[in-house]
Amino acid sequence: MPTPTIVLVHGAWADGSSWNPVSVELQSRGFEVLTPPNLLHGVAGDAAYIASFLEQRTSGPVVLVGHSYGGVVITNAGTGGGDVKALVYVNAFIPDVGETVFDILGGSGSALDVPDPTAVLDLAGYPGAPEGDVEAFLKPSTVHEAFAQDLSEADRLLIVASQRPIALGANIGPTETAAWQSIPSWAVVGTADRVIPADTQRRMAERAGSTVTEVDASHVSMVSHPQVAVDAIVAAAESVAG
Repeated sequence: MPTPTIVLVHGAWADGSSWNPVSVELQSRGFEVLTPPNLLHGVAGDAAYIASFLEQRTSGPVVLVGHSYGGVVITNAGTGGGDVKALVYVNAFIPDVGETVFDILGGSGSALDVPDPTAVLDLAGYPGAPEGDVEAFLKPSTVHEAFAQDLSEADRLLIVASQRPIALGANIGPTETAAWQSIPSWAVVGTADRVIPADTQRRMAERAGSTVTEVDASHVSMVSHPQVAVDAIVAAAESVAG
């Protein structure tokens, strides 16, 4: 089987550049790497976009990788387009059918699971929003203390400045298809993750039957400890290539 294409899907408050440390290493090993935009406006639409991207922009086997909310998107998109042979979740949600981000985080101890979301998020309307929907930005204090606490101050400030907001509606959209039920998966669990606590990541990964690696890292382990993500992705790719 030919070498698979690696498709990296970013999460909320990020863009494709959040994968740069991982992409550079994978490219140096000869992999074709693509980092499509994740629209961050709703599970169904975001997944349809990634599925369409896979169908049109890839040929041959694909290892589909998601970080954080990107895990929701790859779970829903993995069987919708392209020839996805493996899934890799990096500090990511691995939802089952019917579950939402808010369902998973509720009672988990996440820094985002608070009675008043404006304590950790800044909310703003956006043009064309469904009635009542708003975009959520991380407060600077949330980035520094709970999202990327193991990065340098300079890198945390860059995240604050460049973050792409996620529509709150994306967090209440239910998963419609769980690709991990039919596609083998790998998971990187950040044990110092304050956004998706490690126990929550472990529970989802165990349910999905994922091959799990743990790393002492924040929610953005692919930035602070990129080699761990690289190793999981390469393992998935090698399983595909046989």
